[in-house]
Amino acid sequence: MSGERTERSGSRAAGLRNRLESGIDRREFLRTAASGGFAVGLASVLGVDDFLAADDDEVTVVTAVVRSDPDDPFSLEERTRDVPAGWYEAVETALEVNELLARYAFTGYFGSAVVPGSYESESAAVSIGVSTEGSSIPEMVREVADGISINAETIVDIDNLEEGPDSTRPRLASSVDGGTAPSGVACETPSSMATLAPALYHPDGERSFFATAEHAFEAVSDPVGQETLLPVEGAESIELGTVERAHPVEDVAAIEPTGPLQPASWIDAPTTRRVRGQLTRYGIADLIARDEELEKVGALTGHTTGRIQGLDAVTCFTDEFCRRGQLRWGGEMDLTDGDSGSVSYHSDPEGDDEDVLVAGFNNARTWWPGQSYVWGVSAYTLTEEYGYHF
Repeated sequence: MSGERTERSGSRAAGLRNRLESGIDRREFLRTAASGGFAVGLASVLGVDDFLAADDDEVTVVTAVVRSDPDDPFSLEERTRDVPAGWYEAVETALEVNELLARYAFTGYFGSAVVPGSYESESAAVSIGVSTEGSSIPEMVREVADGISINAETIVDIDNLEEGPDSTRPRLASSVDGGTAPSGVACETPSSMATLAPALYHPDGERSFFATAEHAFEAVSDPVGQETLLPVEGAESIELGTVERAHPVEDVAAIEPTGPLQPASWIDAPTTRRVRGQLTRYGIADLIARDEELEKVGALTGHTTGRIQGLDAVTCFTDEFCRRGQLRWGGEMDLTDGDSGSVSYHSDPEGDDEDVLVAGFNNARTWWPGQSYVWGVSAYTLTEEYGYHF
């Protein structure tokens, strides 16, 4: 029965896509989709997030996936918000333009990101990084980007590494009461040190993993099977586990617990924080529209805050491949070696005072002149690509 429903929904949604491509007005499309019962499940067919038509001037978007039971990481439910339809249309167009840029990858393209405007402006922009040798932005992109600002920023001397924050003593776990390991503190690999992330969960078998940056295992070509330790203040390091899954493009290593400790959804911040869920693509867009900031706790730089500079970012600066689904926020001084593996987060407006929602996984910072931000894979990308959630 569920297969029949899926087939019927797919067929009717495909019909909607055909109508959209043949010239149906976008706002009419939103109303048609909602009246046809397509509020849930359109993402796989139409490439957009779940939505409903709230009225002629608003659209309901999913902003977060949260736990109905704080102690059960698999008791997930969606949280929604009504947003102006004009703003939604602008953000959707910017997302489409950004995807087109990434696929086209014209000469000199170093990356791009979507920057939603305020709700009042009902606007969005795409920020593009280009080299001095790069060609101009293709006219085909400008034609598609109707009403969307395209801001090109020239990037030079990307191999000229600039000074980062002064090195400092890493933050170590002060205790491991309750048999769990806090996040936001240092963890050790055979060749390096990084920051331990909050527990990363996967629905297959309802498993929980420790997590940190994959590049912290830089001494080996494949980190699977490599051991990870938790240094403890005034005590011997404790075994956390071994890497079971490595995702080099997203720069995430999922570590199976094999020692006495279990992963925890607590961040060792100045005031201890509990992870209650994670932000979606439109949850982050909503924060940008309202000029909200993100926070992080790294093993070296500790607790910092910063504004969000772009979502669905594409980063092609550092490797032969491009990293997609990235989040840009803060400034270059908010991250240094040893902070990789930390998460960016925002207070949960509907939870307890200690509750937060994870936005993304911090991997690196800019070192090229003219730009300053922290970048890493977004939480929603890890969910979309691999099924993980925080």
